[in-house]
Amino acid sequence: MRKLILCLLIIALIMANLWVIYMNQLKAVGTSKEEIEFVVEQSETYISIASKLKEKNLIRSELAYKIYLKLHPLKNLEAGKYYLKDTMSVEELVNVLGTKSNFNGKISKMTFKEGKNVRALVALIVENTNNTEEDIYNLLKDGEYLDKLIEKYWFLTEDIKNPDLYYSLEGYLFPDTYEVLENDSVETIINKMLDNMEVKLRPYQEKIESSSYSIHKLITLASIVELEGASSKDRAAVAGVFYNRLKSNWFLGSDVTTYYAEKKDDWSGLTLAELNACNKYNTRGTCFTGLPVGPICNPGLDSIIATIEPEEHNSYYFVADCNGKTYLSKDSGSHDKTIKELKASNLWCEN
Repeated sequence: MRKLILCLLIIALIMANLWVIYMNQLKAVGTSKEEIEFVVEQSETYISIASKLKEKNLIRSELAYKIYLKLHPLKNLEAGKYYLKDTMSVEELVNVLGTKSNFNGKISKMTFKEGKNVRALVALIVENTNNTEEDIYNLLKDGEYLDKLIEKYWFLTEDIKNPDLYYSLEGYLFPDTYEVLENDSVETIINKMLDNMEVKLRPYQEKIESSSYSIHKLITLASIVELEGASSKDRAAVAGVFYNRLKSNWFLGSDVTTYYAEKKDDWSGLTLAELNACNKYNTRGTCFTGLPVGPICNPGLDSIIATIEPEEHNSYYFVADCNGKTYLSKDSGSHDKTIKELKASNLWCEN
């Protein structure tokens, strides 16, 4: 009997110690009182966010946190941005996470595709957030804001402040899928896109900085290659054609620059007047040789790499068939012959 009582006392003592340890693990982690941004994504639960809370140093123990969840009733957890503090106990954290008024709107996935321009991005931001077109376009014209970006990102230069540009950051907003909150500011979204661009460009920074072309000219050419290149594997060859024309001081002769110059996004065709119009973007006209004043879309990584590492050849013309295969020609006669053969083979597509 004494042994049984002794065993029970030992068990009770162990349980009491475990309870003390458990309660201690539920206490606040720190004393800074500084707000910590915490995002709950769609389909996440109180259990699934345990590791994220630990990574942000908001809880002492994932195990103690999960035990607490099992022992207490919980309110619905909604996706959004929350502002938490390391001075909060697990009880306080869970109460805040269950309070709708604390989070900053629903999360949306915004997919910005390669080859799309700023106008398309503005439409996406307006669709997925509380920002207006006016908010976005005004920010893109804000000189002080652009100066801060130039100071922060090595690949942004004074070229983005050229008054002849339609949109200051055209070409530099990396196409990808981004998670945005409905109350995110335009600055927050643009920073995400520029951060992504920096990550993508970093492996090529040395080549970019040693190029005889400025980063702005490289991105401008990449944007043309993006819209002209029929397939990713042919883009380096297409870039080579444009470099040959630039070196020979030819008119670049790219229809896609004229579409951008005329702000035509539907590829519905160009008039003779539009093709010949004098515009800082229109390389089909005869007003200037070389590259347009700036990018005409936001190129993907394949087009950027193709421009940094072009294929070297002696061709000055290219054309793609209906299957996306690209054909290079050294002169206009060979180019016209290729087009004639494609038409005869039913492989010629106007667009």
